[in-house]
Amino acid sequence: MIALDLFCGAGGASKGLLDAGFKQVIGVDNDPKLFEHYLNREDFACFDVFSEFVQHSLLRKVDFIWASPPCQAYSIGTVGFRNKGKKYPDLIAATREMLLKTGKPFVIENVPGSPLRKDLMLCGEMFNLPIIRHRHFEIYGFECRQPKHEKHKRSVCKGSAISVCTAVVNPGCFGKRAEYKKLYGKKWKLNSKLESWKKAMGINWIQDKHTLAQCVPPAYSEYIGKEFLRGVGQ
Repeated sequence: MIALDLFCGAGGASKGLLDAGFKQVIGVDNDPKLFEHYLNREDFACFDVFSEFVQHSLLRKVDFIWASPPCQAYSIGTVGFRNKGKKYPDLIAATREMLLKTGKPFVIENVPGSPLRKDLMLCGEMFNLPIIRHRHFEIYGFECRQPKHEKHKRSVCKGSAISVCTAVVNPGCFGKRAEYKKLYGKKWKLNSKLESWKKAMGINWIQDKHTLAQCVPPAYSEYIGKEFLRGVGQ
């Protein structure tokens, strides 16, 4: 089975799909700088996702498609706190339209607040990761069970969870540092060490915070990939 990871970034989703059991994952992104960060450089294709090459070559050769269109247009970290009024690319509808034409199973991933059909929601605590990172998924062509979302045991403001976010001056505070300090006083902690971020995400090959912050935790795509492969008897 071969998978395609569109808007792949540094390959967080690609890693999870490989861990799930896919033989190969081809990552596609239009940023040439990501070649230095991508999980498997030999499988990185530097193209616009909507290019003729991707639509008439790559999409035809794969069995499964993952897509993570840019999230900044919907992310509270960018729109809500840092860049109010700034416009970001909204590519979910165009991505969905392109992938529906393939007739192949696919997943579109994005942040809460994005215009996805909410077929699935995953959180870091579902996979025992010290991160509260909710992501929604629109799923076509296969069934994917929704894990139970328990009440969070960890907290960013208490320091027991990591927030991998570069959208504000102090990564992890989501613009509420003063509020958190008022509520928790000396108990306030903010862990913004790169190694802590990597451990929280389950990623060990990225050495740049900005790149890391854009990634999908591999545990998320591994879970979805296994659900797909289970359904096709792999």
